[in-house]
Amino acid sequence: MNPASWQAMHSFTRDSSVTSQRLKPGTVRRIASYARPYRGDLVLFMIATSLDAVVTVAVPLLLGLIVDKIEAKDTRAVLTIAGVVAGVALFDAFLSIAQRWYSARVGEGLIYDLRTEVFRHVQQQPIAFFTRAQTGSLVSRLNSDVIGAQQAITSTLSGVVSNALSLILVLAAMFYLSPLVTLAALVLIPVFILPARALGRRMQRLTRESMQLDAAMGSTMTERFNVAGAMLVKLFGRPAEEADVFSGRAARVRDIGVVTAMYGRVFFIALVLLASMATALAYGLGGALVIGGSISLGALVALASLLSRMYGPITALSNVQVDVMTALVSFDRVFEVLDLKPLIGDRPGATALPRTGPATTASLAPPGELAPPDAMSTPDAMSTPDAMSTPDAMSPPDAMAALAPDIEFDHVSFRYPAASEVSLASLESIALPAPEHTGASQQVLRDVTFRAPLGRLTALVGPSGAGKTTITHLVSRLYDPGQGVVRIGGHDIRDVTQDSLHDVVGVVTQDAHMFHDTIRANLAYARPGASGAELEQACRAAQIWDLIAALPDGLDTVVGDRGYRLSGGEKQRIALARLLLKAPSVVVLDEATAHLDSESELAVQRALKTALAGRTSLVIAHRLSTIREADQILVIDDGQVRERGRHDELLAAGGLYAELYRTQFASQEPLPAA
Repeated sequence: MNPASWQAMHSFTRDSSVTSQRLKPGTVRRIASYARPYRGDLVLFMIATSLDAVVTVAVPLLLGLIVDKIEAKDTRAVLTIAGVVAGVALFDAFLSIAQRWYSARVGEGLIYDLRTEVFRHVQQQPIAFFTRAQTGSLVSRLNSDVIGAQQAITSTLSGVVSNALSLILVLAAMFYLSPLVTLAALVLIPVFILPARALGRRMQRLTRESMQLDAAMGSTMTERFNVAGAMLVKLFGRPAEEADVFSGRAARVRDIGVVTAMYGRVFFIALVLLASMATALAYGLGGALVIGGSISLGALVALASLLSRMYGPITALSNVQVDVMTALVSFDRVFEVLDLKPLIGDRPGATALPRTGPATTASLAPPGELAPPDAMSTPDAMSTPDAMSTPDAMSPPDAMAALAPDIEFDHVSFRYPAASEVSLASLESIALPAPEHTGASQQVLRDVTFRAPLGRLTALVGPSGAGKTTITHLVSRLYDPGQGVVRIGGHDIRDVTQDSLHDVVGVVTQDAHMFHDTIRANLAYARPGASGAELEQACRAAQIWDLIAALPDGLDTVVGDRGYRLSGGEKQRIALARLLLKAPSVVVLDEATAHLDSESELAVQRALKTALAGRTSLVIAHRLSTIREADQILVIDDGQVRERGRHDELLAAGGLYAELYRTQFASQEPLPAA
């Protein structure tokens, strides 16, 4: 199948319903702004495309002229024209290479620009966006829609220009050679176009269904081929059922592929048949004209050759509206993501949050591993890799505490944003039995006021769903409060840059995430330029170095998808080592020790003691040992601070904390000695 025929067939497989979609005002102007950096390449590309269309008409005319010169027995002219045809063929080959070169430069450049811009923009979205958006839909915007948008500038634009120019030149040449033969050939066009449109509608439905099934299979593989999904399938004994569902979808895609292939073949055969019938008509009618002396034999040969170049462009242009709108809608879907304004952003004039407190991993070595003060103050000691590099880093925990900023919540109220505020319906791709409630969500925090003293440990306790995790999210500015102010070191965190805030605040979540990479890469994510000695020191402080050193590949051990090759305690300690490497002044921690064995729990507790030393710490506490050591305990219930104080004070008060202690923590008390 030649390119023109394939393009015509592909055009009819596209969904014609796209023409009913309305584009946002200014979409075309916005598309032009993306093409502007490539305008030089685009101009050369369009020149090459136009010249190629001219060559399409020139070759048949030259062949007709050769035939006339052969009849005239003009050998010199025949050889000259034959040489010109060969030269035109070489020129056409050069034009094809030039078209591909400039098309690739413009197309791949646009893909790069759009992908990087979409990726960067999505990275700026709040966490609420990722809790709602389907990963597969986001990936589709970065792949399918971006490529579709690129085709608007290259394939669609060049196709429309090339087909339109070719058709104009071909018809002009044919009418010049013989208006009668040309009109007779045009009469046959509806005989092909009308059945082709009916066939195209059927192909559109099949193509749409195939794309939906492919997307469903892709989502199934994404969910079932990660560790958590594979484990769930195995634990519930559903591998056979999953295979049957996937097999059913794959079988339908196979059947659609067979039917589509046959429809495509029928389309191609019909196009060839039309060209053959038109050629027969041209030779029959044209032959009579040649015998009658109305046209020359060369003109008849040129007409027959031009006919084969006429039907492809006509067929493609008959569906040009669908082609153009399909490409423009791809751009519109990309712009839909780019136009989603992030809820969290730096305010104009935002300043950097001062970094205070410990600044190096050396200051975080466990008790007993710090170099003696005298040794640390000598030049030789200071020049070693493990030595501390700043006076602040050499300070004991109490001195470091004086440098760590405090955390203050001032009458803070908060509700989680509605779907319309953070996401797009087209990115969620979930069919619900009833429309989702879109009204404002209820308040999660109500008038929360407290101060976490600088350099001290504040523990958050309370029943599940009370709002403890929400408080920690507000400290790291994953969300902004609806009312009230969150301050760190006296600075409203909405008035400081996000980069400086995240430099000061270190967070360890309950489920410590690990990328599918080496331990070294996961640790260095906190500080890419960290040396091997610094990585080792952070791991020693986090009580994980002995385990890493015993591994055959050490720091270069691959942790697996989401770190599943490591135990819960090992992941938690590596996450703490990553925190120590970052060396923040404020630590926000969701303690994750409830599911650990006693040995892992003890190691994590030691690492925690190191990580929290001298830092302002806000910890969602699940262990009694953490609560006992807290300088302040905040009891959170129903989005409010119900009680505050130290362990013994709150226990004696006999309130909600005392009840929580009896139900959650009393069992952790050590048994009396026998």
